[in-house]
Amino acid sequence: MKVQEPFEATLTRYRGLLFTVCRRYSSRGTPVEDLLQEVSIALWQRREKLESITLAPQQAAWVWRVARSTCIDILRRSPEYASLDENYDAVDDRNPELDALHEQIALLTEPDRTIANLHLQGYNYEEIGQQVGLTANNISVKLVRIKEKLRKQWNAL
Repeated sequence: MKVQEPFEATLTRYRGLLFTVCRRYSSRGTPVEDLLQEVSIALWQRREKLESITLAPQQAAWVWRVARSTCIDILRRSPEYASLDENYDAVDDRNPELDALHEQIALLTEPDRTIANLHLQGYNYEEIGQQVGLTANNISVKLVRIKEKLRKQWNAL
């Protein structure tokens, strides 16, 4: 088995988060893959700062901010988006069902909300368990229950 370099491991850990951010900002022509590549370069250029953040939640938040800023900068360079302001959020141009899902996740109790968000960010059961103090098996069971709860909430809409 190949041992990953720290930066490569970090990109792997946050692949779900990075894909989600880039997909949100790719709605008008810029391919997700191009945005992912630019975000990866931006993170590489700031890798010392990235590696200095030791707590996973703060690191994930910092990665999200860098990814979002990089995507906005790329969109600003295109003539179509020349006048984008700092508060632009492509979510308005995206799928309303996805927004509704995120709203339903926000209504979950704190442990469930954290577990669901970490799962959506691409963390595996073991990594989620380490962050919330549960075993991978507990996380698996909790995610099944969370998904069922979200399904019921969704059907009630």
